[in-house]
Amino acid sequence: MTRSFDRLLVAGGAGFIGSNFVRLLRTTRPQIEITVLDMLTYAGNRANLAEFEGRQGYRFVHGDICDPQLVDGLAADVDAIVNFAAETHVDRSLLEPLAFIDTDVRGTAVLCDAARKHSHRAFLLVSTDEVYGEVREGRSREEDPLKPRSPYSASKAGAEHIAHAYAESFGLPVLITRGSNTFGPYQYPEKLVPVLVTNAIDGLPLPLYNDGSAVRDFIHVEDHCRAIDMVLHDAPISDPIYNIGSGIETSGNQVAEAVLEILNKPKSLIQYVADRPGHDYRYALDVRRITDLGWEARINFAEGLERTVRWYVDHPEWWRPLKSGEYWDFYKGNYRPLKR
Repeated sequence: MTRSFDRLLVAGGAGFIGSNFVRLLRTTRPQIEITVLDMLTYAGNRANLAEFEGRQGYRFVHGDICDPQLVDGLAADVDAIVNFAAETHVDRSLLEPLAFIDTDVRGTAVLCDAARKHSHRAFLLVSTDEVYGEVREGRSREEDPLKPRSPYSASKAGAEHIAHAYAESFGLPVLITRGSNTFGPYQYPEKLVPVLVTNAIDGLPLPLYNDGSAVRDFIHVEDHCRAIDMVLHDAPISDPIYNIGSGIETSGNQVAEAVLEILNKPKSLIQYVADRPGHDYRYALDVRRITDLGWEARINFAEGLERTVRWYVDHPEWWRPLKSGEYWDFYKGNYRPLKR
């Protein structure tokens, strides 16, 4: 099955993955008119989309997905909604859990209701592999139960349940992607890869929780966005959930050591810090469903990390202003000395 769209509402399109998705669409599907709705919280950055300002087929709206009147007006003019908008950082969710519930759950409900009202052809929710909780053995499949263990992952699981409810109750054509740890250009420097890269550039300690052994499935943002695009256009509504990842496990230690090697910095910069509460030590995805759809990762971790490091080296004007004020208040409160 193949769907086509004339106009899309991309919620959270000024964030990391959202802005890369908009960039992909403007390159590969320039006929689609895109409206980006973004609240421009600390991790949303209109500069991520500066190249499209004033161009035909693109417009930016500054606003909140929790505003029903605003969302309804925008939804009336599009064929579908792709929802990237979310509070996403586990560490911050431990400090401000209610903000995650508001945006991730209620905001998704507002978007779903507008999509239902205006008979959209698809509603795609960008979710996360973290909804499965810690995976001690095997690999998570799309049919597995959700067992979130942080306010962030619980809020994303709640968003999924809201979307499912709209699909079952109202026939809303819902699609859901559960992406693994994504990295690449334009990622706010609080997530693992950009905090390690930008700290290494400046010769600062690279913080890793506990002993750095937690493993993740890392995927480059360009591959992630191609998968989302494929699900939006080609996935059957009858089979709506897709894991997106590389299928390869990489530890925090391995990431830090690779960053230091690329930048020719000493391993002594690695600093182990106190573990966070409820830390999931392993995520692992079964990605056969998305590969059966015809997708495959094109950028392996080594190549993607090299490209990402070089991007941050070449774009200090983008990330240096972000690492100030509130950023360091959060950083110092979050990374505490490890007590042995």
